[in-house]
Amino acid sequence: MEWHQIQYFQVVASTQHFTRAAELLSVSQPALSRSIAKLEEELGVKLFDRKGRNISLNQYGKMFLERVERSIKEIEMGVQEIQDSIHPDRGTISLSFLHSLGVSFVPKLVSSFQGEYPSVKFRLNQASSQHVLEQLDAGETEVALVSFDQDQAGIIRQPLLREELYLIVSIHHPLAKLDEIDLQLIKDEPFIAFKNGYGLRTITDQLCKEAEFIPQVVFEGDEIGTVAGLVAAKLGVSLVPDLTILDKSKVKLIRIIHPICERTIGIAWKEGRYISPVTKRFIEYVKNKVKMD
Repeated sequence: MEWHQIQYFQVVASTQHFTRAAELLSVSQPALSRSIAKLEEELGVKLFDRKGRNISLNQYGKMFLERVERSIKEIEMGVQEIQDSIHPDRGTISLSFLHSLGVSFVPKLVSSFQGEYPSVKFRLNQASSQHVLEQLDAGETEVALVSFDQDQAGIIRQPLLREELYLIVSIHHPLAKLDEIDLQLIKDEPFIAFKNGYGLRTITDQLCKEAEFIPQVVFEGDEIGTVAGLVAAKLGVSLVPDLTILDKSKVKLIRIIHPICERTIGIAWKEGRYISPVTKRFIEYVKNKVKMD
């Protein structure tokens, strides 16, 4: 059974006239008749009652037409969804991003973009750095906002900004009286770390290695709010960016003078893979918007 047979049947069923249907379909009447006859042969049943030049749908034809019209409608809706998804003014953007960027960075960016393109929709996913890169590689997301903590073949990254990382301690910690510190001074402190696979964990391990010590990890979390809460409870110290979620009445942010503690945030997509027009527009928007800010 071929698609054109389905289309031919629908038109013949709606007109109940081979000559008129052939004109609408721009095919010869004999070709149309052969196509319907072949369809009936494949189904093993006649779909029309024929009386001279007149034809009418029989019970099997009516049964089949109901399914055909439903199928055609679904296909038309699918085509429309695809067209809407790739249209630069009303498409859908599949965006993955780091947990830490979901506090304010991504919400502000998405809100700002939709302010200019209100018909654009987003499919958002929050995950660890490793998982985000895996999603990009597998084609589960078109574009991502990530930190440049590790390289992955086939992923194109465009840096957007550098984000400073601070040591956070409880306001009751002896180090809270300091405004600056050498990272090496916390080598004996219990450390609240992020789980493996998270960008902040990879960067923390690299920075501690540069400061010539291995952090004494006592807890691993996946949310900055949880990490900061444990630090506030005097259970350890940690390295985080300065985010609005941090309760500065409970934790102190201390600038690290050595080594330089920062991470690069950027936008990434899979090399060589099709990117929809609306996603391309978003990528350019982000590059210009973040640069301007």
